[in-house]
Amino acid sequence: MKIDITSKPGSIEKNETGGWRTFKPIIDKNKCIGCGMCEKVCPESSAHVVVNKKGEKKGQIDYKHCKGCGICAKHCPVGAIQMILEEK
Repeated sequence: MKIDITSKPGSIEKNETGGWRTFKPIIDKNKCIGCGMCEKVCPESSAHVVVNKKGEKKGQIDYKHCKGCGICAKHCPVGAIQMILEEK
């Protein structure tokens, strides 16, 4: 009997885990400098840096997978990410 204990590739896309969080990160786009620190430290790969219509790099959160751990807010060098209580 073979038991597969590993995840199948791409399984995170099918498993939306954002409903687990208590706190939600909110990025202040005016403060964000697009450094990518949030993207580097996010354990769920929920934080991303994207280019907006003005050509500026800004942080963005994928709330479908964000668990609200607050690591992104803790490591943001300019304090652009605030953790707020999730309204359910």
